[in-house]
Amino acid sequence: MAKHFLGDTNVLLGRSLRHITRSPDTIITTAIMPIAMMLMFVYVFGGAIDTGSDSYVQYMLPGILLITVASGISYTAFRLFLDMKGGIFERFQSMPIARSSVLWAHVLTSLVANLISLVVVLLVALLMGFRTSAGVAEWLAVAGILFLFTLALTWLAVIPGLTAKSVDGASAFSYPLIFLPFLSSAFVPTDTMPGPVRAFAEHQPVTSIVNTIRGLFTQQPIGGDIWLALAWCVGILVVAYVFAAVTYRRKIS
Repeated sequence: MAKHFLGDTNVLLGRSLRHITRSPDTIITTAIMPIAMMLMFVYVFGGAIDTGSDSYVQYMLPGILLITVASGISYTAFRLFLDMKGGIFERFQSMPIARSSVLWAHVLTSLVANLISLVVVLLVALLMGFRTSAGVAEWLAVAGILFLFTLALTWLAVIPGLTAKSVDGASAFSYPLIFLPFLSSAFVPTDTMPGPVRAFAEHQPVTSIVNTIRGLFTQQPIGGDIWLALAWCVGILVVAYVFAAVTYRRKIS
């Protein structure tokens, strides 16, 4: 059974990846917006923002990486919506394939596409002066957190991809996720914010994830932030996966 699932997922993954290679503008678009934000914040606003860091790009890069992921997963919902409306799911149901492999192919495609976008953004950040003393262990920890964050948001994107009534509705859900880093420690320290805003910023998932990645890049103590970040990522992943699986079963039943 597991071999059957893996084989089907591999075939469908190849199909989804071919769609991306034929339409590379999706990855380009995903990377361009975070890069444009990074250029604007560093070269326009960076000089006016006091973060206590020598280089503003060092401070705000973790937030830009999360925005890159939030932008990328909107295409997962978009591609799922097109498959649902195009009747491809009904066609797959008539074939002897593992039903869950259809969703997993889209999820794995999202991970690959977002990995490429993150690498592009990191390369641009290096050109802008980003430097890190992080070793192999720290880089692996950053990669692991970004992987979990991407996986969690991707399964979250599956839900509107299956339930949306229009193309705009399928991808619009990502807008609040893109905005969330602005209400966190991603671009300014939370202690500069008004009381209610600060309380929200310090108790939402992006802040702990950003603080953890920033601490790993700078090799500063991260304390309990890493466990809080992992708890948020795993919690969102579990809840999103359960809801996505239930929604999918209802759709194909």
